Amino acid sequence: MQELNSAARLLPRDCRECPRACGADRAAGKRGACGADGRLLVSRAALHFWEEPPISGEDGSGTIFFAHCPLGCVYCQNYGIAHGEVGREITVDRLAAIMGELEAAGALNINCVTPTHYAPQIRAAVGLARAAGMRLPVLWNTSGYETVAAVEANAGCVDAYLTDFKYADGDMARRYSSAADYPEVALAALEAMVRAVGPCAYDEYRGQERLIGGVVVRHLMLPGALENSKAVVRLLHERFGGAVRLSLMNQYTPVVVREAAAGSQRARAALAACPELGNTVPDEEYEALLDFADELGVSDYFWQEGGAAEESFIPAFDFTGL
Repeated sequence: MQELNSAARLLPRDCRECPRACGADRAAGKRGACGADGRLLVSRAALHFWEEPPISGEDGSGTIFFAHCPLGCVYCQNYGIAHGEVGREITVDRLAAIMGELEAAGALNINCVTPTHYAPQIRAAVGLARAAGMRLPVLWNTSGYETVAAVEANAGCVDAYLTDFKYADGDMARRYSSAADYPEVALAALEAMVRAVGPCAYDEYRGQERLIGGVVVRHLMLPGALENSKAVVRLLHERFGGAVRLSLMNQYTPVVVREAAAGSQRARAALAACPELGNTVPDEEYEALLDFADELGVSDYFWQEGGAAEESFIPAFDFTGL
């Protein structure tokens, strides 16, 4: 218990870790807008093979999936963990040890998935892991809904960002994520990320190209939202050019349908309000987005083969590696 209390003391008494700025006293165990309290909850820590090629390579990315989420999109692909339904409490010391174990297993990096609300604990764990000899680059795998202050606080800990840019449309952000301010907040955070870690940088690690610095920006197409996707690509290209590398994704999977069928009232309400989320993204819309990126002059981006919308992209959140 002493170790757990020590971990909680890393958390703020007036939480401003994410743009929700809910002010929860998480150090005292109060629950924030993200759903997290004073505990450090993790759902899985294992090699992951479905990230972009220089992140997963052939050996896998050392992904650590954290429970809860500050953004809480109604269509979340990692539905169970984002809504706090799957998470096991661990200590900061255990998190540091997991990082070392992932390196020993052959991981190309330490990939912290949905880390924002646990940032103080994760930074402490990275420090402990590095002191114990861990030498892998650390990736911050985020929804993009970050404050500039939070990005700046990661200096010296985070080597590269794998960030989403979900919406250029504030109304869509409000409807799907209750975050009408997402476009401007995510843009300011992205600018801070680029200042912090610079353009993408790579090395050769065990015969594989590996991302060791910079920012990869993911955009997941949503059903019926081609114009939003085009606006995102245009915005990012015009603002950042080659300073970031885009990853345009068509793997949207209507997990919300499965969750509704399983009895989730939250999922049923989401489908009732946004029935389009029960569909996948048509191939022709994805091809139209890729053509649009090409026409704009976006010359170096990641894209996915057709038929990427599969549950196989979603790992089992079964506490592996904890």
